[in-house]
This record gives sequence, C-alpha cells and structure tokens, in this order.
Amino acid sequence: MLAKTSVTSGAQKAAILLLAMGEESGTQLLSTLQENEIREISSAMAKMGVVSAEAVETVCAEFSSSFASADTLIGSYETTERLLRKAFPSDRVNLIMEEIRGPAGRTLWDKLDNVPENVLANYLRNEYPQTVAVILSRLQSSQTARVLALLPEDFSVDVMMRMLHMDNVQHDVIDSLETTLRSEFMASLARSSKRDSHELLAEIFNNFDRRVEGQFMNALEKRNLEDAEHVKALMFTFDDLRRLPQEAIMRLMRDIDREKLPLALKGSSEDVRTLFLSAMTARAGKMLQDEISALGPVRIKDVDVAQAEIVSTAKALANQGEIDLNPGSETNEMLA
Repeated sequence: MLAKTSVTSGAQKAAILLLAMGEESGTQLLSTLQENEIREISSAMAKMGVVSAEAVETVCAEFSSSFASADTLIGSYETTERLLRKAFPSDRVNLIMEEIRGPAGRTLWDKLDNVPENVLANYLRNEYPQTVAVILSRLQSSQTARVLALLPEDFSVDVMMRMLHMDNVQHDVIDSLETTLRSEFMASLARSSKRDSHELLAEIFNNFDRRVEGQFMNALEKRNLEDAEHVKALMFTFDDLRRLPQEAIMRLMRDIDREKLPLALKGSSEDVRTLFLSAMTARAGKMLQDEISALGPVRIKDVDVAQAEIVSTAKALANQGEIDLNPGSETNEMLA
C-alpha cells in the first residue's frame, strides 16, 4: 500500500493517474506514449497492489498543480521540429533535425555503436592510431572487431597494440574527443545519411508480398512510368539470385536457414532452382528435390516469407563484402 507520505517514482505516479482516470480515458492516454514509457508504467502498475485514497489524492493534486503551472514544460523531437518550422526554411529544419537525431543511442558512444562499420572505418583510417585506439576501446567489442577487420592490417595491429598498453585516459581528453566527433563526424554523417528516395522505395517493395507488390507497382506505373522503372531496377528479388556465380550461392547457403530453402525454391524460377542444386553435391541435391516434391501445395505468402529471408541474408553478406549482388556490373570494371 502506498501511504500518503510515500515517495513514489514517476512511473508509479503515472500508473496511479491512469488507474484513477478509468479504463477508457487511461487507454487513450496510454496509446500516445512511447514504447519504453509504456513498459515502465505497466511494470509499476502491475507491482503496485492496493493504493490508499490519500495516495491517489496526493498524486492527482500534484499533477493538477503541475499542469496549471507555467513552470512545467515538455520538450520532444516533435515540439522542437514544429517550433523550428515556424522560424526557418524547410530544408534548414530538416538538416538541423537530422543532426539532432543522428544514429540511435543516448550517448555519443551508443550512437557510434550504431554507425555502419564501413562508414566508421573510412573515417578512422585517416586518424592517428592512438586516437583510433581510444575511440574503439569505448565501443562494443563486436563493433570494434568489425571496424578493425576493415582497416589496413598494419594500421589495425598498431591500434591493437596501443589499446593493450593504453593508460587511463584523462576526462578532458575524452571530452575533447567527444566534441570533435560530434561536431565533425556525426554532423557530416547526419547530412550525408539521407537515402535516395528510389532506393528507399525499392527496399519497401522488396518487403511486400508478391500480390501487394504487383498491385502497388501497377499503380505506380500508371502514375509515373519512369519512377516505376527506376524503382524496379533497384529492387533485388529472389529470382535475381540467378545472376550470382556458383561460388556466391555456395557462400549464401552457409548462412541461410536450410529448412526454408525447399519452400523458397518451390515458388522460384527453374533457373534459380537449378543454380542452387548445382552448388550442392548430387546426393544433397537429390534430397533437396525430394523435400520440394514432398511439400505439396503451399501458400504463396509462405513462399514469399521464405524467399524474403534468404534475400535478406544475401543482402547482409553483400554489405559485409562477402558476395557481390551485381557481378559483371560497370562498377566492377578495373583500370590498369
């Protein structure tokens, strides 16, 4: 029981208010909150037990007093953006908000952990090894490993040696480094991170099932054929795997869920099915064909899900530089 004099947390106070408002009003208010806020308040509510009338009255009076006072203000990304749009041109507001948001994470180091490793490696390769050692020592070990693997070997070894023998770094050095990273790297990253709109839409289409994809693509073609063709050119589908060499398919098969492969191939073109079978031993290929035949009729939706999962794995391998999704393209031409 929460007595009148009990010191309650913010989550407990919010839970009391929601319970006092009744189910209908409380549900409406709860639906406007962020996911983490809902979890915190729900946890407090579930553990609360019986709440005294005095406690309810105290919390409601405190809320009423705060709500009526001009001293309590709420700042958020949304209120900030609305205020900025009243004062500045749209393009400038977009730039400011991109810089504010940046990659996900509370602290600068959290944000760096969410920066793609190839982007971070390209930035760090131009820094002093000692600086790189300090930065990487403060990141998640998994992120550090991926970045080091992308840097020149001699440079990476130098960085690792400095990490091994690094003394405690003074706070003012860390503060200075954070300021530089925030003003130079993170700001430029936010400005350059805006995705091409056609690429974004192609990625969205890749996640539609084939019925919805066909429906929207037809509508897009009627509205603007040039845009539709551009989006289609950027899409990568399961049948596009037929462009890959056998070595890439063999690499892909090491990472995919092999239980999903028969279902994915059940709805694929003959070319793609043949390509996968050719990357297997005769015995394994025969077993796969038997599994496909044993499936019988399958739902198109289930095939789409299985194929999308394999395509997602292929894209992840491409992002890691393990395979090339566009072999023979002009971007792969070499100059002597």
